[in-house]
Amino acid sequence: MERGDMYAFFKSNKGKVIGVLTGLLFGMLVLMVGFWRSVFLAICMGVGYFVGSLYDGSSKLRTFLKKFSDTI
Repeated sequence: MERGDMYAFFKSNKGKVIGVLTGLLFGMLVLMVGFWRSVFLAICMGVGYFVGSLYDGSSKLRTFLKKFSDTI
């Protein structure tokens, strides 16, 4: 497989590739530190992403959250 073919594959299957890599990372974390510590780490990463997106002024996340709550 050539570089251009790989790029086209990743571009057309972006969600699947991200999902597989996320699953691989979570599986490795569970094996290394345990399930609950991995869940805690994932929650901390989510909170960090949320705070960072607010700092960056990302409107997509704010719009998504407004669907579920009127307080944001």
